[in-house]
Amino acid sequence: MTPRSPRRRAASAIAALTVCAALTATQAQATPTSTSRQDVITPATKFYVDPHSKAAKQALVDFRNGDIEDATNMARLASWPQAEWFTEGTPDAVRVKVHKLVHRARAVGRTPVLVAYDIPGRDCSQYSSGGAASSAAYRQWIDAFAAGVGDDKAVIVVEPDGLANLPRDCGPTTDPTGELTAARIADLAYAVKTLKLRPRTAVYLDAGNVQWRSVGDIAQRLQDAGVQYGDGFALNVSNNHPTDHNARYGTWIAKCLWYATEGPEQARGHTDWCASQYYSSAAPNDGAPGDAVSPMDPTTWRWTDAWFDQNVGNPPAAELRHFVIDTSRNGRGAWTPPPGKYGGDPEVWCNAPGRGLGPRPTADTGIPLVDAYLWIKTPGESDGSCTRSTGGAIDPEYGIVDPPAGAWWPDQAHALARNAVPRLTFDH
Repeated sequence: MTPRSPRRRAASAIAALTVCAALTATQAQATPTSTSRQDVITPATKFYVDPHSKAAKQALVDFRNGDIEDATNMARLASWPQAEWFTEGTPDAVRVKVHKLVHRARAVGRTPVLVAYDIPGRDCSQYSSGGAASSAAYRQWIDAFAAGVGDDKAVIVVEPDGLANLPRDCGPTTDPTGELTAARIADLAYAVKTLKLRPRTAVYLDAGNVQWRSVGDIAQRLQDAGVQYGDGFALNVSNNHPTDHNARYGTWIAKCLWYATEGPEQARGHTDWCASQYYSSAAPNDGAPGDAVSPMDPTTWRWTDAWFDQNVGNPPAAELRHFVIDTSRNGRGAWTPPPGKYGGDPEVWCNAPGRGLGPRPTADTGIPLVDAYLWIKTPGESDGSCTRSTGGAIDPEYGIVDPPAGAWWPDQAHALARNAVPRLTFDH
């Protein structure tokens, strides 16, 4: 194929940036959706796109630097909806900031995706440490967050990692009495209830990802933390596991919740009986060397499916919890480090190299229990200064000190766009 001339390439980039700049006007033509609580999120839902996103600003920087290819990719990235994270600030500050976002979205007939991320003891005080100073402070912050939403539509993801990484999971000395874990569970339940009291919210409590907690474990945590008061749960936030793996995992969780609350009388309260990606009593030789179910081998999950078929069947869809999946970085699936390269934890979740954008944000997933694919983690924001247990400050995968958690990282944004599966295009 004959390469395009620099003039034609520049013209193409300018056109791309024009599309990006005109985003607000395009959204303004959208038809407002229904206002009942039950259809805050439907297959027809269109999510809000921030015309001043970091990707949009990066497109302009790249264009000014003469980097036409990356500028075009950033303009494409900026045309797709991404979640807005709220991670700090006084109650008054978060109320104002949330209100401004939902107001802008309402003005153009779109539904914003918001992330509430201020739980005390966040991230076991690691890369994304921080959060409110106390439960009382957190609840005031959540009250203000809800007040900011008001009567506007909003999809809200509650506290990524907050449930899958409880204080008791942070280490043997972090919560010896269990008091911090009990407070975390209560705070999450308060957040779900408070945010769902707004008349036009869809609220999803984060539940980690398919390679983390077993089905029964996370199902019990979700139940304890009030998932029943919201609309469901969120999976794969800030991670890169394949969409279909998370969809399968989420379906098991939904069925496990039903089984332990609405299923056979003898199963009430027994999420621990549910099969998982780690174990299934329907599998031969389970629990022995050569265990028939492996979290790393989805072909073995047929035994998990078999357990649910035998013990749960097909409950009415209306009685099952729904979920959303973060597809912002899973286009190429999970990262597997070269064998033997790292003696300690390679932190496969942390700024995993060679990843790409995944399925585009949409509420029309074609899977009954999956309400939406969302770009919850902002593509191009760092996970933190990963060291992969090497003892130094350098990330050996990049040869640099990675930017702090949440910082914009242009090189990573460019790589995610280039490696997108499917190929990155403009959102029309």
